Amino acid sequence: MSEKKATGLAKGLEAIGKAAGLAKGLEAIGKVALFTLRVIRDAFRAPFELAYVWLELTDQGWRSLPLIISSGLALGLVMTLHTRTQLIKFGASAWIPGIQCLSFFIEIGPLVAALLVAGRVGAGMGASLAEMRATEQIDAIEALSIDSFKLLVVPRVVACFLALPLLTTFMDFCGVTSGFLSEHFLSHISLQLYVARAFHGVEWSNFIPPTLKTAVFGFIIGTVSCFFGYTTNEGAEGVRKAATNSVVMSSLLVIVADVLLVKIIFIIFPESAL
Repeated sequence: MSEKKATGLAKGLEAIGKAAGLAKGLEAIGKVALFTLRVIRDAFRAPFELAYVWLELTDQGWRSLPLIISSGLALGLVMTLHTRTQLIKFGASAWIPGIQCLSFFIEIGPLVAALLVAGRVGAGMGASLAEMRATEQIDAIEALSIDSFKLLVVPRVVACFLALPLLTTFMDFCGVTSGFLSEHFLSHISLQLYVARAFHGVEWSNFIPPTLKTAVFGFIIGTVSCFFGYTTNEGAEGVRKAATNSVVMSSLLVIVADVLLVKIIFIIFPESAL
């Protein structure tokens, strides 16, 4: 075979490989899209598994509270110390409560809470569903003529959708509280004065839209994590991959969605743009 023919054959094989990779990527996107549409459809279709939704809310919400509260307290304390060091140089220490409050309400609380939930809840959902698939528990449920998707996936996604805004509110409160405690011990500011400075100029549009956008984050985390767990077919190895992929992909998509939702919020609520 001549050198030109060999080069042409190599290029042809490379092009086929790229096309196959692109087709595989598009196929994966299509599967995720169909999975998401099925979640939305089944969420509004009877029967509504409210008991399972409540159980998942307890697991995802209540058991995530210690992580959320400790993270909120730590972030609030650290942020106050950093901002205080810089603002005192310019004689702007009175701005510390307001900056703390707005920073948590607008961005820190929603995004950090979503990433923490993606790490704790996302990995758990992906691993549990993958284990059920590997041990044929899902097949056993379907053998009883029970819709396993409706029973196992939808309650998890709905619970994550509902739990994340509540967890975000707790993180905001803890961040502002630890900010006050830090300022109180450093400058002996009173609670009344701190609250007045913290919420001066804060509108509902600075709190409600950023908190509600975490419902979208919750839907993304729940859907992505359940997708990797429910659709795995690699046995025990699939459990590890499902847990890893759930955390990585849901965290990445949450960050991308955050950028898009911030822009949408600024368009719908222009007064919230600082």
